[in-house]
Amino acid sequence: MNAFAFALLVLLVSIDATLARPKEADPSKKRVHESETLSNLDHGVGENAEHDPDYDHEAFLGKDTAKTFDQLTPEESKERLRALVVKIDKDKDGHVTEQELRNWIDYTQKRYIYEDVDRQWNQHKTHKSDSMTWDEYVNATYGQTEKELDERTDYDYKSMLVRDKRRWNYADQNKDGALTREEYAHYLHPEEVEHMKEVVVLETLEDIDKNKDGVLTLEEYIGDMYPHEDQEEGGEEPEWVKTEREQFGEYRDKNKDGKMDKDEVRDWIMPENYDHIEAETKHLMYEADVDKSDFLTMDEILDKYDLFVGSQATDFGEALVRSHDEF
Repeated sequence: MNAFAFALLVLLVSIDATLARPKEADPSKKRVHESETLSNLDHGVGENAEHDPDYDHEAFLGKDTAKTFDQLTPEESKERLRALVVKIDKDKDGHVTEQELRNWIDYTQKRYIYEDVDRQWNQHKTHKSDSMTWDEYVNATYGQTEKELDERTDYDYKSMLVRDKRRWNYADQNKDGALTREEYAHYLHPEEVEHMKEVVVLETLEDIDKNKDGVLTLEEYIGDMYPHEDQEEGGEEPEWVKTEREQFGEYRDKNKDGKMDKDEVRDWIMPENYDHIEAETKHLMYEADVDKSDFLTMDEILDKYDLFVGSQATDFGEALVRSHDEF
């Protein structure tokens, strides 16, 4: 795993997976998180910049995973991408401008969120009303009432419930104990709205802070991205891990006290004045616009089809196997 892949993973891990949790899931297992927000780490533009293709796939297509993409030949990928580019080119002039590409990436992000909110709302909503109560959500998610969960002896379920309730309270802006559809969208995707970002920082800190002292040490920071079970005894660390150690000391730990506090964690995962859509748009333009005309032709995009839609190394690419009528 390189630095860009890890940065994306961290942001995913910072978003709690209560929305995906089966009623009797094993809470001791590390949960997978469903946020689709891109990494807020600068993607890197330039001849020597490192780049992670998974980042491009998620940005360009949305993270609609599809194992069937592994069976697509390069010719099939290009043909399906060709049909997609026609839709991105809104003014039908045969060129994809930076703004058209930006609009498309923005659309893929929002499309996933809207679809996910619809799916989760329909799964958890049991009463005919314009809002969802906390009790309704707990029953649908855990299969038990809050009182029954409180009486359980297993700590993991209780800690998950406390964490869910805290996020619920952040999302419940009018403090009526229930969430409207819009508030529920904020609950599921807290990284998308300003008033929810604090809870994303808190969850990220809690996930990585193993000794629960409220700060991240270098060992905790490295250990989360490169766990002990992945390390070979006596083996040398991968180069990307060494780079992350340097990043911690030079950029993450701003006050140079050897630890990352909550503010430093916030700066790490949610840097101010950073537009991930703009950064990814510029990255794709830089990589594909070989003649530097400030727009992309069909040939330029198809020549870089693996940059835009991926390869057998990634699960992303469902946009290429879905019906074109869905876009």
